[in-house]
Amino acid sequence: MDIRDIRKVARLARLEMSEAELETMTRQLTSILNYVDQLQELDTSNVEPLAHPLPLQNVFRPDVPGESLSVEEALRNAPVRAGQFFAVPAVLDPADDLSH
Repeated sequence: MDIRDIRKVARLARLEMSEAELETMTRQLTSILNYVDQLQELDTSNVEPLAHPLPLQNVFRPDVPGESLSVEEALRNAPVRAGQFFAVPAVLDPADDLSH
C-alpha cells in the first residue's frame, strides 16, 4: 500500500490524519498485509474451520424449578398495582395513564 491508498481509506472512514500518522499507518498496514500474504501460502485444506481457537463450551446449571414468590410478596414494594399485576406507564397508547 502507498500513502495514497491510506489517504483514501482514512477519507472513507472519516478519519483526519496528519502526514506523520499517514506514514505510520502506511508502514503498519503494509506490514499487516504482507503477513496476511504469508498466511495465504499455508495449505489449510485439511484444517477444520473453527469459530474459536479454544475448545469452549457453555456451562449451564440444571434447570430445576424452585419456590416462587407469592403474588403478595412479589408486589409488596410495587409503587403502583393493578390488581395482581405491576402497573406501569403506557408505552404504546399515551392516552392511557396505566397499562393493564
